[in-house]
Amino acid sequence: MKNIFIILGFLLIGQTSFSQQITYSQPESQDTRALNFEIIGKIHDNFLIYKNIRNKYAICSYDNSMNLVNRVDLQFMPDNTLNVDFVTYPDFSWLIYQYQKKNTLHCDAVKINEEGKLLSDPIELDTTHINFFADNKIYSTIYSEDRSKIMIYKIQRKNGNFNFTTLLFNDSLQLLHKSRIPTNFDDRKDLFSDFYVDNEGNFVFTKGNKSSTKDFIQDLSLITKKPDDNDFILNQFDLSGNYLDAIKLKIDNLNKHYIINSLYYEKKRGNVEGIYTAVWDVENKNIITQVFQVLGDTVRSVAKTNGNNKLALNNYFIRDVILKKDGGFILTAEDFYSQSRYSPWNRYDYLYGYPSFSPYNYYMYSPYSYGYYGGYPFYNSRGQNRYYYNNILVLNMDKTGRTDWATIVNKSQYDDETDNFLSYQIMLNGGQMHFLFNSLERRNFLLVDHSVSGSGKITINPPFRTLDRGYQFMPRYGKQVSASQIIIPCIYRNYIAFAKIEFP
Repeated sequence: MKNIFIILGFLLIGQTSFSQQITYSQPESQDTRALNFEIIGKIHDNFLIYKNIRNKYAICSYDNSMNLVNRVDLQFMPDNTLNVDFVTYPDFSWLIYQYQKKNTLHCDAVKINEEGKLLSDPIELDTTHINFFADNKIYSTIYSEDRSKIMIYKIQRKNGNFNFTTLLFNDSLQLLHKSRIPTNFDDRKDLFSDFYVDNEGNFVFTKGNKSSTKDFIQDLSLITKKPDDNDFILNQFDLSGNYLDAIKLKIDNLNKHYIINSLYYEKKRGNVEGIYTAVWDVENKNIITQVFQVLGDTVRSVAKTNGNNKLALNNYFIRDVILKKDGGFILTAEDFYSQSRYSPWNRYDYLYGYPSFSPYNYYMYSPYSYGYYGGYPFYNSRGQNRYYYNNILVLNMDKTGRTDWATIVNKSQYDDETDNFLSYQIMLNGGQMHFLFNSLERRNFLLVDHSVSGSGKITINPPFRTLDRGYQFMPRYGKQVSASQIIIPCIYRNYIAFAKIEFP
């Protein structure tokens, strides 16, 4: 394995001549910390944001100067709307929502324009009759990379099985195929990954099996369903006696591959040894590479924040997989843990405990998540939590799953009772990965930009222009909305505002 490791300490601070421009929106009077929101995206020249506070729903559109263009109250949505998803195109967006009326769940959709105004009446996509004690949040929405396929799926439990219903639509929400498929699922031992649909309409996810509730994955299967099929195809992977962490699945539509990544262990309660990578060829229906790659002391010595090298990767979690045209990819992992006065940190609880990866919380399986659920953190002096988000490991992997280079983006973050201002967001621009995160400066969070080039070189970019210290950024909830623009929510005087960052 090539192990060219780039250490931040030996790099010069970038002397680039450009500087990113930040433009802020003015908070509305109702946009308190209790606001729930989702960044929809950019339609024509406007930026759209969905807002919900106390079951009052609206879409706000902002111009390029982040001035409010229009606010549309979504009066057609019932007060008991359970979930909202968006599939956004350059000139419109689908708003897909579910609600309950008596003992019936409804999944409907409307089409909206660049000002959030309706372009259609509500369209009924599906209904489900439930009993009084049944879960009423059963619908989820996913879509293909090119947005030509939209899938709505629901999972219901019956007689110890999970019953899948999948509805595949085109971009006009015309139904292409509907399937009902029962599958075995033991909630004490089985674990699904995120669900995906590729550009051809194939439904894809993984299923892991553990020997007990709080254990690592010992058996792994890739599960696929063709657009017109009414059954799942299970493809089992040989893990050679190793154990896997949470699975990160990625669809490479260009090369027609499904890429699986995970941290792996040689023992049930051992230390993280390295990265497991498997690549599935969609057309030939076989594994073209499967690698258990040890991450050695060179990586570990700079990845760790304290302790010895053997323990260096035990607090890392895979966050992002960014595809490359040649079939390779860039993988990022973040050092994260929390401390509580009376509850010690437990990685197994974080991976598999409710609600993070519970099989009953289907929304956690959606790969599209830019939503924020507001409110002040619950304070309890007996269980006070402190969150730590530290270094970011960046690995450049070739198409065989081997590492070409590795580097570390150094950061050290912590906060009490909330992690809204911690972690990072990636902005892809000009052949660079810009890691945007808050740095603690004189007891205040200051947004910074460290970029990584295609060769692994790290540049600490100059401070942002018009960075106002009155705004506290929440980068993890940001969303890239164009090749040169990203929207990041922030707190300003206890209200939620939105900042547009423009890259050259």
